Amino acid sequence: MIVIYGINENLNPIKAQLSEVIHSCMQSVLGLPEGKKVQRFIPLNAEDFYYPSDRSAAYTVIEINMMAGRTMATQKALIKTLFQQIDAKIGIKPIDIEITIKEQPAHCWGFRGITGDEAGDLSYRINV
Repeated sequence: MIVIYGINENLNPIKAQLSEVIHSCMQSVLGLPEGKKVQRFIPLNAEDFYYPSDRSAAYTVIEINMMAGRTMATQKALIKTLFQQIDAKIGIKPIDIEITIKEQPAHCWGFRGITGDEAGDLSYRINV
C-alpha cells in the first residue's frame, strides 16, 4: 500500500498522473503486476501540512508499505527511480519529494482472509 500526502491545490490536479508514474516504478523495479496498484492520496489543506522551509508548496510525501524481503539495493533503486521519474514526468523536483519505505514481516499483512506468510499464490516475487 502506498500513501501520498501533499497540499490539495497541488496534489489533486496531478493525482492520476502521479499514480501512473508511481505504479510504473513499482512495476519496473519490483516486478509488480499491472493490477497490483494500491494507493491512497491524502490531499491536505495548506494549514494542515507543515513541511521544511527550504521546500516549495509542491512538497510531496510518499510512504510505501511493503512486506519485508526486498534487498537494500532494490529499495534504493526504487527510491532513485521514483525521484527521477516524478521529476521527468510531472516536474516535481527531488528536493520536494520525501519517500519512506516501511517494511513489515509477511505475517503482519492480512489480505484475502489470510496472512501474508500464508499466501503462496502471489503473482510477483517479494525477495528481489
